[in-house]
Amino acid sequence: MLTSLRKRHGLVFAIGAVCILVNRQGLGPLWFAGVILLMLGGLMRWHLWCKQRPPQGQTPVPVEVPVTGRWQALNGPGTKVPSHTHSHAQTYAIDLTHHPSAEATPPFRPLWPLGRRPHHYPAFGSSVLAPGDGVVVATTDRQRDHFSRTSLPGIAYLYLEGFIRSLGRPRHLWGNYLVLELDQGVYAGFGHLRRGSLRVAEGDRVTVGQQLAECGNSGNSSEPHLHFQLMSGPDSETAHGLPFAWRYRDDDGTEHDGVPKDGTYFTPPQPSSPSQ
Repeated sequence: MLTSLRKRHGLVFAIGAVCILVNRQGLGPLWFAGVILLMLGGLMRWHLWCKQRPPQGQTPVPVEVPVTGRWQALNGPGTKVPSHTHSHAQTYAIDLTHHPSAEATPPFRPLWPLGRRPHHYPAFGSSVLAPGDGVVVATTDRQRDHFSRTSLPGIAYLYLEGFIRSLGRPRHLWGNYLVLELDQGVYAGFGHLRRGSLRVAEGDRVTVGQQLAECGNSGNSSEPHLHFQLMSGPDSETAHGLPFAWRYRDDDGTEHDGVPKDGTYFTPPQPSSPSQ
């Protein structure tokens, strides 16, 4: 019950902000009510964040790389933990951008263009694969794929947008997403998927290497990329993040077990052929 109430921290925070914005009587009852609600919403969010801090010393779960081809690791647990934040079970989450050798990714520009359409990025439309056998337990794919945020004004907007999205439900932050219950008893989460690209539905049984969806640019995303994480449960607002380990090959051809550090370009050593 208390956890369900804490999950509404965004609504409490938003009501508090509205109270302050519409207040026209100075330091009156409405203003004080708004401040109290803002503090209460922040306290609820902080407590939920603390509850999602995972226990130490967990053994990484071995899974397959959920993409094929050459990708770059960003914001991953190979460099720091938490890689994102404990919120939404993102302690060990990782972001992946696609970089085929023959295709260039649009560069960051300080002022112009403010953003680019997602189809200019090699990651957009790339296959997202099952990292293991399991059952699909949650999906959503109705959110649009927006322009990239690859300029200084775009990054500033991204931070403001990200804060507002974090006050809402998981779909507001992750965009189009899928949660897969793996046979190991853990849950794999995939975020920022392309709208309308889901190849599976809730309740479907999938096998390792099967195509689940396509990489997109929905939700809190600066450019088309895949957000991947393992969780202890299907609800990212209450689950703990879990560490994972991949088998991958870097650009020098050396194979590794673990998670690539930020900035590392890598490929799966034997990419699974995606099933239709």
